[in-house]
Amino acid sequence: EVQLAESGGGLVQPGGSLRLSCAASGFTFSYSAMNWVRQAPGKGLEWVLRINPSSGSTRYADFVKGRFTISTDNAKNTLYLQMSNLTSEDTGVYYCAKEAPSVVGYDYWGQGTQVTVSS
Repeated sequence: EVQLAESGGGLVQPGGSLRLSCAASGFTFSYSAMNWVRQAPGKGLEWVLRINPSSGSTRYADFVKGRFTISTDNAKNTLYLQMSNLTSEDTGVYYCAKEAPSVVGYDYWGQGTQVTVSS
């Protein structure tokens, strides 16, 4: 059974940093591209970053370049999101999502972790 479990969310002040984790199980982690997707209050889903765990190649949404970093620990089957210089616009629920192997889109999602940026 595929499981994705995010952790590390919380309340942080503007300009602060936070690291999110996504523990994965039930599939070959290094074979599956992984993504972070977020949802701000009252808004739709927004793709943030993507990583190919086997190659390490990454893609970033323009609004997070230079502030967010995606990485993996393949030995621990864990995906990370390091966020810095956070603003109130980064507030939302952050999900890790596994890409489907042969179609466009995601086949598994975590339950999400809340990030609130506020003074």
